Amino acid sequence: HEQLLKMMEERMMDVEQKLRLVKRLRQDKVNQLKEQLSKNTKADTMVKDLYVENAQLLKALEMTEQRQKTAERKNYLLEEKIANLNRIVKNLASPSFN
Repeated sequence: HEQLLKMMEERMMDVEQKLRLVKRLRQDKVNQLKEQLSKNTKADTMVKDLYVENAQLLKALEMTEQRQKTAERKNYLLEEKIANLNRIVKNLASPSFN
């Protein structure tokens, strides 16, 4: 009877030791997952910030392109006016040389 009791105690101690090991491994995994969650949260925040920044940059690019097109149109019109003025000056100066 005592031998059976001793065997049961040894088995119980073995089971308790295994249980402590499993608890320690589980806690390690929990800590690892918490760390990963923290990293993922930071990465998610960075992605959201980059998304907002990208949208702002695209808007600024669109505005810059629009300004460039407007400047190019104005430049073209000015060049046409200069050409017309040069023609007028040439026509005005031409009779005075004759």
